[in-house]
Amino acid sequence: QVQLVESGGGSVQAGGSLRLSCAASGYTNSRYYMAWFRQAPGKEREGVAGFDSSGSTSYGDSVKGRFTISQDNAKNTLYLQMDSLKPEDTAMYFCAAGWGLLPTEWLLDRRSYAYWGQGTQVTVSS
Repeated sequence: QVQLVESGGGSVQAGGSLRLSCAASGYTNSRYYMAWFRQAPGKEREGVAGFDSSGSTSYGDSVKGRFTISQDNAKNTLYLQMDSLKPEDTAMYFCAAGWGLLPTEWLLDRRSYAYWGQGTQVTVSS
């Protein structure tokens, strides 16, 4: 049973930083891909940052240069370092995972992912 558990969300002022974590368990495939998505009220879920087991990464245009996705293999944990946060970054953030090979251009497509966490809320005030 694959489980993804997010943590690290919270409230922060504009310009501040947060680091989200996603603890993953229950998978054994050496080829995998993972990503962070977010969804604000009334909006569609959008891809923020993606990562695959070959080391390829992909970032949404609105977060390039501000967010960094990384992984700690020893801890089976995916991270999202978010710097220079803006009020428009306010959303529920979700961790997602899938297995196998995936073209890099599909890393931020939510249809690529079979497994999802429950989400962690990020609120940025101006």
